[in-house]
Amino acid sequence: MLDDFGITEEELKELQETISNQDIQSATNTIKEFLKQQDLVELNIGVTGESGSGKSTFVNAFRGLGDEDEGSAKTDIVETTMKPEVYLHPKFKNVKVWDLPGIGTPNFKADEYLEQVEFERYDFFIIIASDRFRECHTQLAEEIKNMGKKFYFARSKIDLSISAQKRKKNFDEKNTLDTIREDCEKGLRKIGIEDPDVFLISGWELGKYDINLLQERMEKELPQHKRHVLMLALPNITVKIHEKKKKALEENIKRVAFLSACVAAVPVPGLSFAVDLLIIATEIQKYCSAFGLDKQSLQQLCERSGKSIETVESLMTSVWHKGICTSSVLSVLSDSSLLVTEDAVESLFRFVPLLGSIAAGAMSYLTVSVMLKRALNDIAEDARNVLMALLGSEV
Repeated sequence: MLDDFGITEEELKELQETISNQDIQSATNTIKEFLKQQDLVELNIGVTGESGSGKSTFVNAFRGLGDEDEGSAKTDIVETTMKPEVYLHPKFKNVKVWDLPGIGTPNFKADEYLEQVEFERYDFFIIIASDRFRECHTQLAEEIKNMGKKFYFARSKIDLSISAQKRKKNFDEKNTLDTIREDCEKGLRKIGIEDPDVFLISGWELGKYDINLLQERMEKELPQHKRHVLMLALPNITVKIHEKKKKALEENIKRVAFLSACVAAVPVPGLSFAVDLLIIATEIQKYCSAFGLDKQSLQQLCERSGKSIETVESLMTSVWHKGICTSSVLSVLSDSSLLVTEDAVESLFRFVPLLGSIAAGAMSYLTVSVMLKRALNDIAEDARNVLMALLGSEV
């Protein structure tokens, strides 16, 4: 039962015992650290391919960055990656995207390459080609497969291919994309890959083409705890990704609400109220980050779209953006009549020890669940409005 909430019975008992002997500030800090540790599951993604294939641009786009943004991977027409370079996600530091050295040199040997880049650290690899897939790509894929890791073939710079084909009189984008995909798959079959899947992508326009298909495959093949991390980290660039993000965050509400209920059973006056404020504030800030509604993400979006911050903010109607994404978070939350009611009810029922624990826990669970679901719906709606209006996404 407890495993469904992401916490073991031993962890729960230790947590309750610890906070029962602390003052409110210390206990709140303990809960804050516990929540933080729960979100530290690492996801390591290795991105490889030939020099000039667009590896670094993809590394940046996957993290929601442009090539010139602070913290972006270096891009150039010549190979700039001489050793594995790790790039942390700007919001979720446990997500690490590795820009690996280019392959395809005359001396390239797949087994030695994987040993050099320490293959065991990666959850999966993305093998990128900007033209035809070559023997070096399949050698690497076979070696990755032999070592028990997942890999995905991605054909990059599709936007440039489409632009070149548009000059033709009978241009049809779908037919062009199908032809490119079939050509890549045919080439991979010729050099030994029996049933290849190729994902068409553009680092400059990551929301187009096959990013949804690639996301679905990665999500399907990752274990549950890493699947959640992936969905939080993906940039909010398509409607499908937006919906998956919301679902992932909805599933987590049950876990944090259960934690709130467990804290409420600890007989320390005022603790449950303080912890619920912390949990709600922490989760809503996470919602803003995951959907790209934090201040930094909005500023970057404005720069790319050429829109003013006032225009973007006019698309958002919920109180959570202004309240949660600024320093006034606690004042907004403490005005909630639901939380005030919870505090009063818990104080009353603590006079009856057994009933008090049950009632307090139930009230905390209800409070946190209701407020987070309400906030998530509001923030997701704001994010969808921004996505549709500024990115013009219907994919």
